[in-house]
Amino acid sequence: MVTTITLNKVEKRFGALDVIRGIDLEIKPGAFTVFVGPSGCGKSTLLRMIAGLETISGGDLLIDGDRMNDVAASKRGIAMVFQSYALYPHMSVYKNLAFGLETAGYKREEIDRRVREAAATLQITDYLQRKPKALSGGQRQRVAIGRSIVRDPKIFLFDEPLSNLDAELRVQMRVEITKLHERLGNTMIYVTHDQVEAMTMADQIVVLKAGKVMQAGSPLELYNNPANQFVAGFIGSPKMNFVAVEAADGTAVTLNGVRIETGRQHASGKLTLGIRPEHIDIGDGPGQVIGEARVELVEHLGGSTVLHVLPPFQEETMTVMLSGQQPCRSGDRVALRIERKNCHLFDTEGRALLR
Repeated sequence: MVTTITLNKVEKRFGALDVIRGIDLEIKPGAFTVFVGPSGCGKSTLLRMIAGLETISGGDLLIDGDRMNDVAASKRGIAMVFQSYALYPHMSVYKNLAFGLETAGYKREEIDRRVREAAATLQITDYLQRKPKALSGGQRQRVAIGRSIVRDPKIFLFDEPLSNLDAELRVQMRVEITKLHERLGNTMIYVTHDQVEAMTMADQIVVLKAGKVMQAGSPLELYNNPANQFVAGFIGSPKMNFVAVEAADGTAVTLNGVRIETGRQHASGKLTLGIRPEHIDIGDGPGQVIGEARVELVEHLGGSTVLHVLPPFQEETMTVMLSGQQPCRSGDRVALRIERKNCHLFDTEGRALLR
């Protein structure tokens, strides 16, 4: 099943307000693509434009090379799963799954086959005669997904489908949706504001900000080589630390009087050094000490320890993530160590300089 989605300079305007601003993007067949970004960045609007639920103000949307701008949503071969389950409360699970096929005129035998296959795939066969009120949140979400599966669409669209679930169930459903994609192999687009969901589920992540694509690529590509400071700060949890530094002589910067070799050419002046919490260590060991900091807060997570420390070279705290259980307490003073290979550098416009 070949299903390539191509966006050529796609725009969306609500009156004088530009919501989507000339997006160019290609989604490959069978890929699991995640749109991620802060609230108001346009990710759900972009998804609805692909679905045909929002008109396109400019540019072209192509599915397998065919222009879809003026094609009705029902003719695009797309199924959408919404944040709200949108199940019919008076119908059984079986009827909820079958209803769309019945209205489309499918024969009873075909409807029964598709419903039971979808129920088996989602492990909800035992619930087919229940009403939605007798189901848990996770079971209702499976039914909502099953209603899309029975239509055998070319493309699945998910609009923050896990937002109404508790933390444990979100993790479970995240795994189940990923496994579902592996079994079905359909092209899927998933919208979320949770970058952990994006990192764990996606083949391709598209980071959006104010209606523009900041960067698109694999999860590790965005983590290891962010194109700009926005992506660097958005991808990764806890988020990357940013520190103002001064360019020294073209291949080094100075921080708190400490010279840090960057191994790359850059212009003189003020720059921003980025370092992830998991790439900062304390005490003795390899790397370069950049200063002594006061521990303001300690979060003991069992498998890791997160320190919020106040260094001498800035007014904001930095975050340090250490492996295992560390005997640190608020008020302790610790030496911060970093290694050059883990550092990121950004210019005054927020653009990443090559590592």
